Amino acid sequence: MKKTLCSAFFLCGIFAFSQETAKSDTMSVKTAEIREVIVKAQRKKQMADRAVYTFDKEAIEKARYAKDLIQTLPELQLDPITNTLKSTKGGTTLFLINGIEATDMQIRSVAPAEVVKVEYYDIPPARWATRADIVVNLITRSTETGYVFGTDISSALDTGFVNGSAYANFTKGKNNFGLEYSINLRDYNNRKVHSIYDYQLNGSHYRTDENKVDHFGYTSQNVALRYTRMVPDHYAFQAKMDVDIYNGFIKGKGGSIFTKDSFTEEHAMFKNGSSGYATPTLDLYFSKNIGKKDELSINAVGSSFTTETSEFAKEWVISSGASVYDNDMNLRTRQTGMVGELAHVHTFEAGKLSSGYRISNTSISNDLQNLAGFSEYSVNYLEQYFYTEFSGKVKQFSYRLGAGLTNIHNKSAENTFDQWAFTPKIILGYQLKDNQSLRFTGSYKPVSPWSIALSSNIVQMAPNIVQRGNPFLKSQQIFANNFTYSFNNKHFDFNANLFYQYTDRIINQYYVADENFGYALTYENAKNAQRFGIQLSGSYKPFGNSLLVVKLNLTPATETVRTSSGALIKNNYLGNNLVLSSEYKSFSIQYQLNIPVYTLNGAFLSTNENQNHVFASYKKKEWTFTTGMYWIGMPSEYKTKSLPESLVNYSRVNRIMNNKSMFVLGFSYDFSKGKKTELNKKLNNYTAPAATF
Repeated sequence: MKKTLCSAFFLCGIFAFSQETAKSDTMSVKTAEIREVIVKAQRKKQMADRAVYTFDKEAIEKARYAKDLIQTLPELQLDPITNTLKSTKGGTTLFLINGIEATDMQIRSVAPAEVVKVEYYDIPPARWATRADIVVNLITRSTETGYVFGTDISSALDTGFVNGSAYANFTKGKNNFGLEYSINLRDYNNRKVHSIYDYQLNGSHYRTDENKVDHFGYTSQNVALRYTRMVPDHYAFQAKMDVDIYNGFIKGKGGSIFTKDSFTEEHAMFKNGSSGYATPTLDLYFSKNIGKKDELSINAVGSSFTTETSEFAKEWVISSGASVYDNDMNLRTRQTGMVGELAHVHTFEAGKLSSGYRISNTSISNDLQNLAGFSEYSVNYLEQYFYTEFSGKVKQFSYRLGAGLTNIHNKSAENTFDQWAFTPKIILGYQLKDNQSLRFTGSYKPVSPWSIALSSNIVQMAPNIVQRGNPFLKSQQIFANNFTYSFNNKHFDFNANLFYQYTDRIINQYYVADENFGYALTYENAKNAQRFGIQLSGSYKPFGNSLLVVKLNLTPATETVRTSSGALIKNNYLGNNLVLSSEYKSFSIQYQLNIPVYTLNGAFLSTNENQNHVFASYKKKEWTFTTGMYWIGMPSEYKTKSLPESLVNYSRVNRIMNNKSMFVLGFSYDFSKGKKTELNKKLNNYTAPAATF
């Protein structure tokens, strides 16, 4: 750790020495909210924790809605499979409109002419730091009247693939009403899965070689209704009610060659499963200005719902019909979640101080029938977070200093885990020139185990192989350091990020011997993990405009895990992502490509999803027509293999044949008249997702 920090500051000195003398900041400002130097040619302002983008007249006229403008950011791309925006660097991206957490349809409902700027946080502020890796905040104008509505649908022609949505917003005076609906449907009847389990047990050598064909799918729907009342410079209130509805299924059958030493027999198998839930969530928000320098915000979110999960899997000997295993699992989960947050912002002449307290609680009650019989058990996850941070700027030097206190209290029938942790964060930035900057970030935070990892549920995977959780897991603790050099001009927008991450007590999945079943895939708190490398990302415009844009992300990295037994696991990889796009008048086309790489995932090495997509669109007034081909010449493919240290030698290749060279057609209609009021909401929270196994 010390060596890494010293190296980072040494590189910082080299970069600073090698640059020309930085120009003075001529902006006249009193508040120290990490101000910026304007780069007019690129319309970008680089700060210590974020970049701010504005858009010229040509870009605004070409865009259908604000989503098209955000898509042009160097490190963002459109995911054609979900029709949503994501980061080319990976991780979780959170989207906001004037500080409000926003859905994809809300971004679409903003007309391009209403966009003032976009704030791109690659270092999220304290109130979002535990929820996202990147935050994108869309700043819009606020006016008093107008309405907007639209719809979007895309579908494959020869398989079950549909994305659809519709939205409407109406603003009158200080009141705004919004309604949204979205649906994502998948129905694939030709997924091919090849799995191998190879292991020693009781002095004998076992091998299971499986080939299965699955019919699986899901339908995910969301309905949302919002009411907002905003009195500028006085107060704002918002009430939002939304319902997530999910139903999924799997029907699979196949065969396997089971070998024990020199004995071999043929097995047949099938697996049927389903899951479903409807999650209603109420989100209340109130913010009030107290004088000219203080603002107080309150946010409360609550949900309560039931999840039904069932799975029936069977394997038998073909020649005799003798049963190898019968796995009949039924799980009924009643879940209640609550999040509350109180935040205060005070503006000094020297800077801005933000402080807050957030509490979240998730209570889960399970009725479970599985291989171990019937059981009833309850778990409760409680987390408290106190935070404060101060941001400021002195000439070319900007900073953000934060401190937090996090309490994790997880309780189950088997175990209670309670921890208080100090969570500091420091961000330092220095402007080398108008279009070049250096930034350093150091942070620490605890991460609680997820519900699947803590579950005591047992699922049969293969003969002599089961999977289960570990209720005795402790939280993992992440120390992260980043040193970033940024450069941009008319043609380039480039970031080079040297990173180092150390995780203490990392949660690791591995195989252990099990006296009842043979081997169990479960979880442990390993000793530690490290991940370090350099991430090169950004965009290149050969002609200085959108006629041709190249977005590239390359990440050569090394990752290691030290298991609880002391074994060292190491993996090197070259993460990559390429996006080529072109816009000409009303036409646009985009191509996406990556080469999947193996990364550590518990006891396994797993590949990311492959990309080889091309899609195009044509805009005619309020209408947009789209077409594309996804996974050109190949199915979507997912590979997993165990590490040499594993007790079970496992490999799995999963191919969805339905979406090989999948041809998709779609259209959208977006209409707006007048303008609408947007709430500048300072707090954003959500309750825990549905607990499944």
